[in-house]
Amino acid sequence: MKQHLTVLIAAWMSIGATALAADPPPEWLNVRGFGASGSEFETAAETTAGSKQITVADVGDFTVGQGVMLSECNPRCTGKTLWGPRHVVAMGRPLQDKVEIRGYDGTQGDWVVLLLDVPEGTRSFCWSEDRARTWTETVPITGDWQPLRDGMEVRFNQHDWEKGYTVHFTLRGQLVTAVDAIEGNVVTLHDAPTRTVGAATLRHCDDVALQAAIDGAVREKRNLHVPIGRYRLSRGLYVRSASAITIEGANPVDTILDISEGEGACLTLSKGLDVTVRNFTMVGHSGFAERDQCGNLRMRGSSYFWGFGAKGCNAVSIGSTERVLIENCHGRRMATECFVSGSSSRGTAEKPNAAHCKQTTYLRCSAIDCGRNAFNDVMCGSENTSVLECRIVDVGGCAWEGASRFVKFVGNYVRNAGTVAMGNLGPANRDATFPELGAGQHIIANNVFESNVPYGRCAIRSAVGATQVVIADNLFINFGSSAVEASGRSDLTHYASANTTVRGNLFDMTEIGETSAPRTAIDVSASDAVVSDNQIYVRGAADPNVTAVKIKEPAVNVTVHDNLIRNCGAGIVTERALSTVGKVVDPLTFVPSVGAVPLDPRKARQCEGWRLVWLSGGRPAGESVLDAVVDAARPETLQMKLKEPRETKVGDTFEVIPPSSNWLLHDNTITDCLRPVILDSYGNATCLFRDNVVARGATGKVAQAIVVSGRFQLLGNHVSGFDEKDSSALLLNPDRLGTACRSSYRGNVFERCAAVMKESREGLWQAAASDGNIFIDCGSPPDSKPAKSKVGWALPTNGQAK
Repeated sequence: MKQHLTVLIAAWMSIGATALAADPPPEWLNVRGFGASGSEFETAAETTAGSKQITVADVGDFTVGQGVMLSECNPRCTGKTLWGPRHVVAMGRPLQDKVEIRGYDGTQGDWVVLLLDVPEGTRSFCWSEDRARTWTETVPITGDWQPLRDGMEVRFNQHDWEKGYTVHFTLRGQLVTAVDAIEGNVVTLHDAPTRTVGAATLRHCDDVALQAAIDGAVREKRNLHVPIGRYRLSRGLYVRSASAITIEGANPVDTILDISEGEGACLTLSKGLDVTVRNFTMVGHSGFAERDQCGNLRMRGSSYFWGFGAKGCNAVSIGSTERVLIENCHGRRMATECFVSGSSSRGTAEKPNAAHCKQTTYLRCSAIDCGRNAFNDVMCGSENTSVLECRIVDVGGCAWEGASRFVKFVGNYVRNAGTVAMGNLGPANRDATFPELGAGQHIIANNVFESNVPYGRCAIRSAVGATQVVIADNLFINFGSSAVEASGRSDLTHYASANTTVRGNLFDMTEIGETSAPRTAIDVSASDAVVSDNQIYVRGAADPNVTAVKIKEPAVNVTVHDNLIRNCGAGIVTERALSTVGKVVDPLTFVPSVGAVPLDPRKARQCEGWRLVWLSGGRPAGESVLDAVVDAARPETLQMKLKEPRETKVGDTFEVIPPSSNWLLHDNTITDCLRPVILDSYGNATCLFRDNVVARGATGKVAQAIVVSGRFQLLGNHVSGFDEKDSSALLLNPDRLGTACRSSYRGNVFERCAAVMKESREGLWQAAASDGNIFIDCGSPPDSKPAKSKVGWALPTNGQAK
């Protein structure tokens, strides 16, 4: 039997090897038949301005009819855009004649990107040619030609420059042409260089041939084979309106699409029904080291400028293709999103739209050493995107960013890459389907996250409009950054997120580098959240910079249960979120610029009777009661109305207190932490801390097991081992308003504690209900205060056990 199995395996391997070595099926088209070279050969060339003939050091494998690119010999402006005015979110638009440039002759560089920044409120400018890493001194705009460097000059024409703008120019010396003839070492080009150069570089350029092959395959409804080779591109390739096509490289290592000398996407899929792209490496020009030049550049002119808008490239870009499979494709050094999709949505019942992304799968792909995002669904219209078994390493933007629907990010490996970000549902990427269908629904599961996050502050974030999010069964290895955040923050252009489950994850928050940064494993400020069955720990000694679980008011309906927390600086912490006034309508009405209020867009009035605490210098300075939050169907129309008038101004900050939070923190184990439990939010009668085990373990210098600075119900907990000198099981504080809270301490077991309770102000224990507690080997247990119910019975009084 064993010998028979060996023969079968050998035969299978032989068949597989033959299939891999064989040519593609005869019905497939081959890009070589359209003149694509796939050659990485390059040589030095002498050019003369105006002459089509160039002299090369080595003619190599160049042949007549092939496309080529020649450096330095064709100076021209290839891109010019205007960004702004300030405070307007919009991509760059045509510059037209608002600013002119002259004097670029190629000696200043073969690829020059210039940014001219006009600060808001001025008629002056400064400029940068390293994409905002460094800037020149600011000088007044004269309306005449003004020098930059080495003969380059700009002239600003009439415009409302005071509103704040940024101008972008791209200057290239590259000539893209074809070979018309070859005689010895003299190559005749189809187009003449415009500059004399002694040592230009001549390379193959395959984009024209590849585009012809793709167009032919789409037209004839045939698949396309790309043999081993490096296919240099000066511009991106397009697959337009394909009914069904597979574009496949011979293997994913040696079949390379190289756009390092161009801009655009290696492959753009535009509309169509079914496209498969398989077995490619795709190389761009801007890697992880250039991430600061590819991202959101901080200007004093335009407040919205992305560096990749000045010099960009993608591996694959998808635009409303219905079904897409990207398999075994590997992006390197991509300046813009490595793999990106943007689609219109399915439409409404009254106006349906069949032509949208219905299913996109990235399988066994990778994004490594990239300036911006690895994977991105820009619009909410894309549906059923799956990122499966992919590798994301050294990525300067998000590992995944998705405003789309029904996403699965499963089985991936992520190291030194930005956030897996869900939501981002601003006005530019949501449509009429959003009120009924929502967006941002995600499953983030079975992934491995290692080391840290260079962008975005945490590994996984559900925010600004994401709903129905499951984060489950992920591993975090030696994690030196924050891990998971379910954010309830919103503003005038974004909805808050909600409906999040974080379960079954293992967080190893051990920092193995030299410096441990403050970080949180799970941070929840979004409503309707469940955090359960997670393990959060640090190897070795407790790390004071690690917080295991953080919950922020005014989130409501939050359950945290059955988590194991060990060796952290802080175990479970509750806090208060801050909101800010953005616009004052009248003494009763204002609009928040940044808010932390859980809202339902379907309700005309909500949050009736909620309290606001106004702050001054970070301390309470007054209270108001909400009549209601109204017009929440769209963030930009939302208003908060008070019951009583108040003199409010833009920039005022406040905290929101719901009358009923419905927080249930139960059956967690918290041990060996420096600050095991800190309940530092306003709280209310429905904030329960119940049936938890809080133990000191082997960690020393732990002052208190549980700090209570708000109204919480502590029921049935077991607190043990806090027996060091001057330590206590409980530390009671008044709430932020100085109020003695009507908390409950019932049915708890306090064991081996130097003191059961300490108060920062006398009378806090007596203001609470404290029945049925048991004290085992504890010093000076406090007196009880029975809490009577309406039917007249009382819980058992506190007992001292020996």
